[in-house]
Amino acid sequence: MSEVDWDGLFLRARAVRLRAYAPYSGYRVGAALLCASGRVFEGCNVESASYGLTICAERVALAQMVAGGDTEPVALAVVTAGPPLGMSCGMCRQALAEFAADLPVRVAPADGSAPAVATSLGELLPRAFRRDQLA
Repeated sequence: MSEVDWDGLFLRARAVRLRAYAPYSGYRVGAALLCASGRVFEGCNVESASYGLTICAERVALAQMVAGGDTEPVALAVVTAGPPLGMSCGMCRQALAEFAADLPVRVAPADGSAPAVATSLGELLPRAFRRDQLA
């Protein structure tokens, strides 16, 4: 995989964020997940009146990736309200760790009022529980 087009990923994450279903929190999130194949999978948060059933944008994008037949994410762009920026929750981090040990992650505000924060899955979730620990 060559250089990541972060601007392109953020464009897609901002667009899908507008389709988020967030009637309870009003907090819309969009995610764009780039795979080694070059395909990009998008996700937005989907809230539920039963709050525990809410699905985060990152996990929606991850599910789209798997449903699309890909399993090798190489970059994740997330767009949230802000500032301050909302970082991916623990559930999303663990789900992503199933597929990538140290995925590059960038998070930016929807309105472009601040620069993106660059981090990685390894930094967000050090010592993740991984499938090799099940052996």
